[in-house]
Amino acid sequence: MDTQTLANSTAFDLFTSLDPKSVALLFDVDGTLIDIGPSPFEVEVPDELRASLVRLLELTGGATALVSGRPIVDLDRLFAPLKLPSIGGHGAETRGRADEVINAAAPLPPALRRQLARAVTLDSGIDLEDKGYSFALHYRRAPHAAERLRQHVAAGRAAFPGEPTELLLGKAMFEVKRPGISKGVSVRKLMTLAPFAGRIPVFIGDDITDESVFEALPALGGKGFSVTRYFPGLAGTFKSPAQVRHALRQLAANGRAQPS
Repeated sequence: MDTQTLANSTAFDLFTSLDPKSVALLFDVDGTLIDIGPSPFEVEVPDELRASLVRLLELTGGATALVSGRPIVDLDRLFAPLKLPSIGGHGAETRGRADEVINAAAPLPPALRRQLARAVTLDSGIDLEDKGYSFALHYRRAPHAAERLRQHVAAGRAAFPGEPTELLLGKAMFEVKRPGISKGVSVRKLMTLAPFAGRIPVFIGDDITDESVFEALPALGGKGFSVTRYFPGLAGTFKSPAQVRHALRQLAANGRAQPS
């Protein structure tokens, strides 16, 4: 058995042996729970994934959350009728057990967002996500445009020197956001709230935008799993979102949180 196959087998076995009574399950979405689509707006959430999440939410006593770059309103639309605890916008907004969304970032100026949006034309192949507090440009359908788009984003930020921003890189994506906001910071805050507090955080992610969570896990006593990409200190690596969905389905079926 080669090293990669062993890693995949280890990830599946370790994850499905978890006791939902003692863990908090935290999941990135795109590239982790669901397959990457041609654009952020062309993705599918399988019904069996929704069913697994419903069951895991029950088994963990509500300590199951999405940790995504997408806004929470977008997550609710994708996973409807589910409204899971969520960290959205790479940490810019958080929703715990209740419906209240806590915002941690001020909106970007409309003029800056309009400037960044000029990269998108009918034939550019570039998709935009205007989240208010951040602005993302996706070039999955136009990989040849990466350098031109990078220069466009740099020029846009330079045109607003008084606005504190930073550039977040992702899979075929440039995102301009407020500094000091990250998934890792928000996960640390989430883990102080009921029903997450006192549990072991278990996170699955796939991209460099998830690095801050992996870095936060050791201090929280948590475990990290990735999909395809290597990160230091991982408990295991899944080979695909399909394998992650299989592992969720298996953990949900185990039902170890039911009273004996």
